[in-house]
Amino acid sequence: MLIKREDCCLLVIDVQARLLPAMYDPSPVAARCRELLHAARAAGVPILVSEHYPRGIGHTAEAIADLVPADAVMEKILFSCFAEPSVRQRIRAVDRPDLVLAGMEAHVCLGQTAIDLVAAGYHVFVASDATASRSRLDHETALHRMAQEGAEIVTTERVVGAWLRDAGRPAEPRVEGMR
Repeated sequence: MLIKREDCCLLVIDVQARLLPAMYDPSPVAARCRELLHAARAAGVPILVSEHYPRGIGHTAEAIADLVPADAVMEKILFSCFAEPSVRQRIRAVDRPDLVLAGMEAHVCLGQTAIDLVAAGYHVFVASDATASRSRLDHETALHRMAQEGAEIVTTERVVGAWLRDAGRPAEPRVEGMR
């Protein structure tokens, strides 16, 4: 399935101050989330950002906070974004059939969200290089499980290329280390 910017919403899940440093190899994940946020803004793709229990885990990490619109942030206590009534309402209000997911943890909040969204009829694209877990095994297993449940596993480059597909769009700054 093609990723079309006019059908998409970017959902960045729980990239939070106290959670990000606990991830296996967190720096590339933060960089890929930044790239997705830049691309979404340039392409006019709606952005939603969840924070899981921010009183305990902190708010959105500084590594991406400057790119997050203030009105995009949604607090939750349930692992799945779609299980949280207020977040589910915000996702539905965006009225886009496709969601690109990034964030953490792949085997908990992000994974449960992806599975719930697929079950609700959404097309879900998981940006594998913009997701993380505390261990490589948990991350790899979660990606496999989400794919089995119907989510499409993609890369940040694929999403960015789809959203900024024409030469008439201004180029966004590239993240160091990206081709």
